[in-house]
Amino acid sequence: MTNSTANEPEPSDSLKTFGLVHKACRKRAGLTQEEFAPLVGYQPSTVASIEQGRRLPPRAYVERAEEVLDGFGVLRAAAKYATRQPGLASWFREWAELEEQAISLYTFENRLVPGLLQTEGYARTLFNERVPVLTDAQIEAQVAAREDRQRLLIERPNTVFSFIVEEYVIQRGTGGRNVTRELIDHILVLTELRNVELQLLPVALGVHAGLAGPIQLLETPENEWFGYCEGQRSGQFVTDPKSISVLHMRYAKLRSQALTPDDSRSLLERMRGAL
Repeated sequence: MTNSTANEPEPSDSLKTFGLVHKACRKRAGLTQEEFAPLVGYQPSTVASIEQGRRLPPRAYVERAEEVLDGFGVLRAAAKYATRQPGLASWFREWAELEEQAISLYTFENRLVPGLLQTEGYARTLFNERVPVLTDAQIEAQVAAREDRQRLLIERPNTVFSFIVEEYVIQRGTGGRNVTRELIDHILVLTELRNVELQLLPVALGVHAGLAGPIQLLETPENEWFGYCEGQRSGQFVTDPKSISVLHMRYAKLRSQALTPDDSRSLLERMRGAL
């Protein structure tokens, strides 16, 4: 069974609405949370969390609930509008939902440290410098949403997380020495996990396969692949097989051009020692 209730966000209106709809369907079926949970393959605590509006329901959960509760499509419809927090950009929500279920997740970044690897200090630095300026409440929502996503690294030990990051992204020293030290220490701890791999793309390389910009790829439990490319104020969700193939080829080339995971850790340790 699946259970993931740690570090949950405060309820959003859309999640609370889904939770109420779900609860009504479950009660109509005459099932308690304890009786319903094994029928969908989740823990009762997860069911309770979803009904309280504290957890985004995974797509697989919604489909199983529809079948078990004979929801007439009501749960699917409500799930389309369920979002975890206002801190999550609208164009990113569909991708974030797929992240919850992914069995493989590949990320290349040449602008900043990927969100899943960021520390709170690093993230706050980025949001504090956002243009247009964010309010304190907006910054807190953004930080909370980012921290909530990061639980995936721990809660999904069977998911393969591969990261390729330009060396200079770390060298830039975003937030100052203390933030950078904390960031490197955090990344070194995360890359000790068997399912998390980081490769640095050395500055000396000059030209590489990722000059066109960041790449994100993920594989679903059904072995479908999707891509995501983010711009200044929008994101492109990629489903076209030919485009996915191109992104795969570029990512494979980047893997061959980057330092090995062990050499990348060694470089990070040297960078940490130089601070």
